Amino acid sequence: MDISPREFSKALFERIQAIEPAAQGLVLNEFCYALDDLHPEEGWDSIHPDTPEEVARTIRQRSFFEAVQVKRRENDRIVLDKSILHLTRMLFAGLVSGAYSAAWVKKLFYFDVRGFIFLPRTLYLTDKVVHHFGGKAFKSFEPRQNAFERVQDLGFRDFQAANAEIDGFFIEVVKKIISIQGTPILITLAGPSAAGKTEITERLIGSFEQLQKTTTTIEMDNFLFDRELREDKPMGRETTHFNLFKQSLQDILQGKPITIPRYNFNTTSSSHDPQGRLKPGCSPLVIEPADIIFLEGNFPFHMDEIASLIGIKIVYLTDDPVRLKRKWKRDIDYRKKYDPTYFRNRYFKTQFLRADDIYLPLLEKADMLVDTSGAALWLAPAVAARLDGS
Repeated sequence: MDISPREFSKALFERIQAIEPAAQGLVLNEFCYALDDLHPEEGWDSIHPDTPEEVARTIRQRSFFEAVQVKRRENDRIVLDKSILHLTRMLFAGLVSGAYSAAWVKKLFYFDVRGFIFLPRTLYLTDKVVHHFGGKAFKSFEPRQNAFERVQDLGFRDFQAANAEIDGFFIEVVKKIISIQGTPILITLAGPSAAGKTEITERLIGSFEQLQKTTTTIEMDNFLFDRELREDKPMGRETTHFNLFKQSLQDILQGKPITIPRYNFNTTSSSHDPQGRLKPGCSPLVIEPADIIFLEGNFPFHMDEIASLIGIKIVYLTDDPVRLKRKWKRDIDYRKKYDPTYFRNRYFKTQFLRADDIYLPLLEKADMLVDTSGAALWLAPAVAARLDGS
């Protein structure tokens, strides 16, 4: 690829704008500033892109994401993981050389302008998930999140406005299901970070309080073992006070107050030992019964012995590119929660692994999917039939 660095940057800028509309807000010099840190020491001629088939095969392998180092350091600072760096450089070089078409890249990846990396797309509506929900959405609206393609980051006000129709319809459907099934009822609302779970739960609670229904919330994180005992395993039977969790759900659904562990995020430790006994000097949480109990968290609620206790299993979903734009604004700009490069590494790694471990299994068993990016509500056929017959 006999091309000068400036010519390479100019050609790449044109191709990136065709893939990611948010890049159209940049001028060439700004694009070059962002590209500086990614220039290979030996020049772009040293990058030899894999075939499209090899790239597609790589990003479908769990081991590729598991190997990502989120805190890789050089000269006492966190730097981009080598696998992410290599993949992004390959895609850059392949786009300029013609080894990869813009259409092919856009199908498999999305480009994050603020992070200046490519990330593999996650397919949540797999054939198996679509089949589980009867082959089609129960109700669809105009997908207003499409307008976010042109922004680099995203605040909640615009996000909420784009979701107004689907959220409003979803709330009415939940209210109708509860009027059919009765109370007390346990609701799980799972979904990825920055999908909008906290905000939509607050709106649901407000709606029920207007109907004179009592509500309460159980945070699944309070059932976690101490961090050192979890060994980075996903939330499940091996990482939580599972028996205490199950008994607590049974008790509160029978109208009994429950006493549960309290998890301290500052010390990353539980108030209870692995045997479920209260540690000296610690205090548990007491939760009173209510008509509607929200269970917050991403526990594998598809497990039969837990699923049977849940009245409505909901996955509240927003596509990864939109969530990432929300997280740049929320977690980096406002909360200043992460080092930006650590954040890039972490998001790249976890979006695939959490979809594989948590969200896809839940979607295959959920009663309801709220797809805010697609502006569609999906219902399991049995749930849809109950609504139609009510």
